Amino acid sequence: MASPDAEPVRTETNAIPDVSRRLFLRHIAGAAVGSLLMRIAGGHAAGAVRRPNVLFILADDLGWRDLGCYGSTFYETPNIDRLARQSMRFTDAYAACPVCSPTRASILTGKYPQRMAATDYFGAAGPDKWRRNTRLLPAPYSDRLPLEEVTLAEAFKEAGYATFFAGKWHLGPEGFWPENQGFDINMGGTDKGGPYGGNKYFSPYGNPRLPDGPPGEHLPDRLATETVKFIESSKDKPFFAYLSFYSVHTPLMARPDLRAKYEQKARSVRHEGPAWVPEGSRLARQVQDHAVYAGMVEAMDQAVGKVLAALDRLGLADNTIVIFTSDNGGLSTSEGSPTSNVPLRAGKGWLYEGGIRVPLIIRWPGVTAPGSVCGQPVTSTDFYPTLLEVAGLPLRPAQHLDGVSLVSLLRGTGAPEREGIYWHYPHYGNQGGAPGGAVRAGDWKLIEWYEDGRLELFNLKEDIGEKVNLADKHPQIARELHEKLKAWRQRVAARMPSPNPSFDPRGPRQ
Repeated sequence: MASPDAEPVRTETNAIPDVSRRLFLRHIAGAAVGSLLMRIAGGHAAGAVRRPNVLFILADDLGWRDLGCYGSTFYETPNIDRLARQSMRFTDAYAACPVCSPTRASILTGKYPQRMAATDYFGAAGPDKWRRNTRLLPAPYSDRLPLEEVTLAEAFKEAGYATFFAGKWHLGPEGFWPENQGFDINMGGTDKGGPYGGNKYFSPYGNPRLPDGPPGEHLPDRLATETVKFIESSKDKPFFAYLSFYSVHTPLMARPDLRAKYEQKARSVRHEGPAWVPEGSRLARQVQDHAVYAGMVEAMDQAVGKVLAALDRLGLADNTIVIFTSDNGGLSTSEGSPTSNVPLRAGKGWLYEGGIRVPLIIRWPGVTAPGSVCGQPVTSTDFYPTLLEVAGLPLRPAQHLDGVSLVSLLRGTGAPEREGIYWHYPHYGNQGGAPGGAVRAGDWKLIEWYEDGRLELFNLKEDIGEKVNLADKHPQIARELHEKLKAWRQRVAARMPSPNPSFDPRGPRQ
């Protein structure tokens, strides 16, 4: 598979509890501001300029190489590839975490998830319930997105936008669902991390926020249909639509027609080199030839095409910002190991590039150069300030503390300043990864493994596959990046793992 072009483009009452009172006052103030902005920007007054719509599309567990426009020659994604040709494609985009819930929290808040103690997928075992024979106990974490956070949806709603959510939420129990976090409509968002009710990816869904469709209806298509219905009903006012696919998360299930298509295609695929390589105690898939997963990818692509076609049909495409990305890297070392992230190392659940580097495509009609490619490192905290600026709304620096607006990149006028991008995953993932932290600054990336303090240093420009540890060869760079990482952990009050008193070094490691 050819490597993507990585060249950067130069171009109140006392009876209300404290939290509830803050939310109540914010709601009242937001309603007034929103009403005013709607009158100004709704397009009804003569000469008024309507604010742009926003369509944010998030895939689940989609790897960096899982699209044709990112180099896959097995999966077929014509609709997303077409979107990429109309957009700016980022080669060095990152998720804030190698698993889902923390990244999703970072998108909606503009903050590193460590500030909210949201460091693992919600529902993972914490130190009080830990039964695995590991050297460390995972750090305690919070299993809900705090209501005190002003989410991206709330910011848009306060500005008069209609807001909509469809698909996977996984950001807390009932009471913390999309309708409690700024979304007018919630179609399918619950505490679940996958489509685990009913017939899973096919109706009946058994989802309390998504009425069942006809038997056999396919979930990604249904989510696209609901998104189109919302867009049609909101076409005369600005909207923020968040389409968050359950695809391509497990369970691995594809439409029979697509599975048959890729089973046939897999028979003609020839690969050089090993199909699997060791990664810790696991094996990492090195080839893309999983027919079921390929069918899931194509069905998701078809659903994206359905929504994009609706924007064209309704004459809204030229005034709609479209973002497509993923919440973490592709699943390559566990749970069927359905995809390969090569040339990146490892996958979901790991701090290597395969676990955190993700596809990112942004279409800003009339601004981003069609078919442009950006090699600047960016991350999921950046969406919040970027979308506010694109929409002409006031920035909220007290909220999006860690996000950097990407508008200058999208305009081709320069790169925003940032000292680095950071990760902290104080957990043992289901995919074989161990507790650790990482920082990327320029071409350099440092990983610190918390079990033994071991450092790994990589030059990603020369070694995208993270094969050669340069920590001993460049000790000064390693030391400087390690100091940066430790200082950042202090700033965000990152919780650390602790020694496991039950660890048996003679027993099997898990």
